[in-house]
Amino acid sequence: MTDTERESLGPPGGDWRREYWRSNLRLMVVLLVIWFTVSFGFGILLVEQLNQVTFLGFPLGFWFAQQGSIYVFVVLILVYAMMMDRLDKRFGVEERTEDTVFDPGEDETGVDPETGGSTDKGAAE
Repeated sequence: MTDTERESLGPPGGDWRREYWRSNLRLMVVLLVIWFTVSFGFGILLVEQLNQVTFLGFPLGFWFAQQGSIYVFVVLILVYAMMMDRLDKRFGVEERTEDTVFDPGEDETGVDPETGGSTDKGAAE
């Protein structure tokens, strides 16, 4: 997709790119605060208090330091991907469309991997 096509898909008027970037930064800050709280706060700063509670047979502070922060990080990655898809759709810059069909014989370079020739059907005519 070229830049001119993306510009035409964005919301009319206003500085939509600035708003898109602001929304993206807001989402990243929220997710990073959650990640910092869980990994540093629960795993280091509050570990003694959390160790008074057991979770799956382990002290909770130890569990957050060893496994919980990793699980939360993976979940945050999934949340970020889903929220960015929504944001992309809201601003009309999504890369996936309903009619996009994967063709394994064609790649982005336009070169057929089997023959080494062009995959552009119009070029052969």
